Amino acid sequence: QVQLVESGGGLVQAGDSLRLSCTASGLTFRSYNMGWFRQAPGKEREFVAGIKWSGTGTYYADSVTGRFTISRDNDKNTVYLRMNSLKPEDTAIYFCACAPDRNYFVFRSRYEYTYWGQGTQVTVAS
Repeated sequence: QVQLVESGGGLVQAGDSLRLSCTASGLTFRSYNMGWFRQAPGKEREFVAGIKWSGTGTYYADSVTGRFTISRDNDKNTVYLRMNSLKPEDTAIYFCACAPDRNYFVFRSRYEYTYWGQGTQVTVAS
């Protein structure tokens, strides 16, 4: 079955960096668009970043543009989220998700994604 396993979360100070990883199994990874979402306590799950199956297109929420970078290694079945200049408001559980590509794929919509990981906690202390 399809599995997405996130790692790399933790407790950091404001201004620090983290790199999250999400490794997939049970699917042809290079055929899937990937996304990172996050959910803070009491809030809805929100889009953070997305990357096209080929790696040729990346997309970001306004709140993380310039600070976060999404990338993928199709040989390792892994997608990454590099997070720099972390802020307390970045505190959340971070989830990776995937879906087969299609025309007019909307990376920002959580409803596009078929499979989800269990999440990794990121806490940014002020």
